[in-house]
Amino acid sequence: MSKYTIGVDYGSLSGRAVLVETSTGKEIASAVYEYPHAVMDKTLPDGTPLGHDWALQHPQDYIDVLAKTIPEILKKSGVNPADVIGIGTDFTACTVLPVKKDGTPLCFLDEYKSNPHAYVKLWKHHAAQDKANKLNEIAEKRGEAWLKNYGGKISSEWAIPKIWQVLDEAPEIYNAMDRWIEAADWIIWQLTGVETRNSCTAGYKAIWNKKTGYPSKEFFKALDPRLENVVEEKLGTVIVPLGDKAGELTEEMAKLTGLKAGTPVAVGNVDAHVCVPAVGIDGPGKMLAIMGTSTCHIMMGTEEHQVPGMCGVVEDGVMPGYFGYEAGQSCVGDHFAWFVENCCPASYFEDAKAKGMNIHKYLREKAQKLKVGQSGLVALDWWNGNRSVLVDVDLTGMILGMTLQTTPEEIYRALIEATAFGTRMIIENYREHGVPVEEFFASGGISQKDPLMMQIYSDVLNMPIKIAGSEQGPALGSAIFASVAAGKAAGGYDDVFEAARVMGNVKDVVYTPIPENVKVYDKLFAEYRKLHDYFGRGANDVMKRLKEIKKSI
Repeated sequence: MSKYTIGVDYGSLSGRAVLVETSTGKEIASAVYEYPHAVMDKTLPDGTPLGHDWALQHPQDYIDVLAKTIPEILKKSGVNPADVIGIGTDFTACTVLPVKKDGTPLCFLDEYKSNPHAYVKLWKHHAAQDKANKLNEIAEKRGEAWLKNYGGKISSEWAIPKIWQVLDEAPEIYNAMDRWIEAADWIIWQLTGVETRNSCTAGYKAIWNKKTGYPSKEFFKALDPRLENVVEEKLGTVIVPLGDKAGELTEEMAKLTGLKAGTPVAVGNVDAHVCVPAVGIDGPGKMLAIMGTSTCHIMMGTEEHQVPGMCGVVEDGVMPGYFGYEAGQSCVGDHFAWFVENCCPASYFEDAKAKGMNIHKYLREKAQKLKVGQSGLVALDWWNGNRSVLVDVDLTGMILGMTLQTTPEEIYRALIEATAFGTRMIIENYREHGVPVEEFFASGGISQKDPLMMQIYSDVLNMPIKIAGSEQGPALGSAIFASVAAGKAAGGYDDVFEAARVMGNVKDVVYTPIPENVKVYDKLFAEYRKLHDYFGRGANDVMKRLKEIKKSI
C-alpha cells in the first residue's frame, strides 16, 4: 500500500500544497490558493495608511491555505487520508508576527486591528532599516564575534530589527505580545497545538547559534534597555532541529484539512532552504537558486567561513552535518513585473494578446532575438534594495546606456542580465572567501518557464545549470522533510539524505554556456561590477540621498 506526505509552501502571494508518494517522489496532486489580502504595503484592510518600505500580511490567509488546498488535493487524488503519513510546511522568511501566549495573532483582536504593528511583517518589510543600521554599528563597536557569521551585517529583513521597530514605534504592541514568532513556526503551532522554534529561522534570521545560543543580554541591553530580556520574554530558547517531528495534527486541524488527527507534522522550515533536498542535493559545493519574486541562494559546505555580505552561515541550517550558507537577491520576478506594469507600451500588450501570448513570454521572444551586448545597456538590479553582497535596502535600481532608439525588449533583457550579474557577484564573493561553488541548480517558477533567462544565467556564470524536476520545489522539499518526521517504520525515511536521494529530482534538460556569449558577458559583468561598487560601496551615495529627499516630501 502506497504512503504519502503533504508539503505546504507559503510564498509571498499564495500558498500551495503538493501530495507526494514517499516511495518514488512522484507528485500525485497539487493545489494553489492566492492570499485574499496579498501583500499590504499601502494600507491595512480598514484603510489605515502604511509608511514607506512597509510590507505586511494577514495570518488568516495562512489558515485559509490549509482549509482550501489540502482538501482539494485529497479530493483530486482520491488518496485515503489514513495513508498520508506526514505533513511539512515552509515559509518565506524572515516573516514574523506578534501573538498571545495561546498563539492568537494580535491583529485578530479588535483593539489592535488598526495598528500596523499587530500584523505579520513580511520578509520584504524594510521599514526597520534604521534599527538594522544601529544594530550593526553597536555590534561592530562591541566586537560581537557572531556578526561575521552574517556577512558583517544584520539585514532589516531579520527578526531583531523588526521587533526593535515594534518596541520603538508601538510599545503597546510589544508589551501586549507574549511571543514574537516566525510564521514558519506559528503555522506549525496552529497545526499541532505545540509551540516550536525551528533551527533554520532561528539561525539565519534571529542570530541564534547552535554552539553559543543567542547574543548576550548585554548586547540586547546595549541596543535598548527594554530589550535586555527579549530572548526569554518574546523569542523562546528551545530550538528544534530540522527533520524532527514538531507534534501531531490536532482534532480541529484534522476537521479543517480532512486529514487524520495524530498525523505527524514536521518542524517548520524556510522556503529556500527546504528546496535543497527537492533537487537531490546531498553534499557541499552545489548552489541552489530558488527563483521567484526574489532569489535565495543556498548551498552547503564542510567548513565554517565568514563571508562578507552573505546572509548567514548556520551549522545544520540546511541539512545535518553541514554548514548551510545563504545569500540572496531581493528583487527578481518583482523586477520584471514592475517593468510590464509600468513601462511596457500598450501596443506590446495588444500584439501579445493577438498572438495569444502572455506579455512576459512575448517580451522574452523579442529579447531572445537580440545579440549579447546589442542593447548597449547595463542595469543594477536593486529595485528592492540589495540583499547580497551589499546588505543595503536603501540602494535603488538603475539602467545605464538608454537612447532614443532603446526598445522595451532591450530594457527587459537588461533587467534579466542584471539579476544574473547579481548572482555572479554572490558566487565570486563566495569563491574569494574560501567557499567553493562547483555546481549550479535552479528551482522556482522562473526556472521552469523561462528558458531565455536560464540560458543567460548559464552564459553569465559560465556554468551548466540543472533545473529542478518539480514545479513546486519548496512544497516537495517540505513533503520530503515530512517523510523524515514520519519515520521509516510508517513508510517514510529515517534521515533526509536518504529521502532526498529517492524523492528529489532534476529535469533532463541542462543549460550549458555558449562560449561566444560568455566572452561578451564577461565584458558586461566587468562594467556591472564597477557600477555595483561605485554606487553600492560608498563612492557615490546618490541613491540614498534621493531616497531621503523622497521621504521628506
